[in-house]
Amino acid sequence: MEQDQRILARITEMVENERELRASLSAGEIDGTTERQRLGELERELDQCWDLLRQRRAKAEYGENPDQAAVRPSSQVEGYLE
Repeated sequence: MEQDQRILARITEMVENERELRASLSAGEIDGTTERQRLGELERELDQCWDLLRQRRAKAEYGENPDQAAVRPSSQVEGYLE
């Protein structure tokens, strides 16, 4: 479960980065194009982290080794519905 905590910490960090980007846009420190580009990158990485965490939890629930879960490409993860 230590790995799960690291994934959750990374998710928290990315959410904070998202808030900072939005604040930077509001303050005029960055432009909308830059914000959208960076937010897109963050959103893809967030999706991958959530997917990895779900995989790990599912493997643990069914008696499998959660360490066998792997980060999937963002192109694969992006197509999932919540």
